[in-house]
Amino acid sequence: MFWVVQTLNGISFGMLLFLLAAGLSLIYGLMKILNLTHGSFYLWGGYVGLLVVRATGNLFLAALASGLAIAFIGALMERFLLRRLYRQELPQTLLTFGFLFIFSDLGIFIWGGNPQTIPRPAMLSQSVQLGDFFYPSYRLFIIAFGLLVAGLLWWIQEGTRIGAMLRAGVDDEEIARALGINVSLLFTAVFALGAFLAALGGTMGGPIMGVYPGADFDVMLLGFVVIIIGGLGSLRGALVGGLIVGLLDNFGKVFFPEFALFTIFAPMALILALRPLGLFGQE
Repeated sequence: MFWVVQTLNGISFGMLLFLLAAGLSLIYGLMKILNLTHGSFYLWGGYVGLLVVRATGNLFLAALASGLAIAFIGALMERFLLRRLYRQELPQTLLTFGFLFIFSDLGIFIWGGNPQTIPRPAMLSQSVQLGDFFYPSYRLFIIAFGLLVAGLLWWIQEGTRIGAMLRAGVDDEEIARALGINVSLLFTAVFALGAFLAALGGTMGGPIMGVYPGADFDVMLLGFVVIIIGGLGSLRGALVGGLIVGLLDNFGKVFFPEFALFTIFAPMALILALRPLGLFGQE
């Protein structure tokens, strides 16, 4: 029973990391931007979601509202700031790193420095019986929700015209432009989608992890570990990497709390030594 509970805890946390890393991986896969502001999108998604939950009492409406609000901010950043630094990797990285601190300080100014928790929906506030033990229903919902989002993203990427255009833009941007694909609009849409997924993770993770200053840096660090393990630009890598990091983080804190970070970074270093592109990364 102990192992099952801890495994489910790790999987549920891994699904939250997947929501964060999926957007990060999509943005890098198409635009080759390591968006260091992504952690801020997660944190601000949690804060905006908290405001909407307090106003409406509906977590799902809050997740949608926060996702759309942060997606709009992301679209503005890409269109009016990052677009001016197209293919300039160092300036883009420095710009997004600067905005990470700006959003962090603004968050403290607006919402204060005290940790806050987003309340769970009433229908998911109880535990359910699984065999001989009880387990929080909200964590089970997070697992199912993460799998649903993963399936939806896979379908969009592999089974729709938009996904075909996205793959074309990743494989050969110049040919995609020659075929009439509006790559500039595609860039903005993907960046906004990445911000949406990060904000979604921030709101849905609020009842478990809370919303607090510094969460942007914490999840950003884990998000990069996820995409390094899974492979930059790979949705499948983001899912597998999220599950690996979630399980390692949870079991590391349970068995080796003083070496919790080591249990994450040691496997990452090993994977980098054996597969520098990650488990599912491609040239």
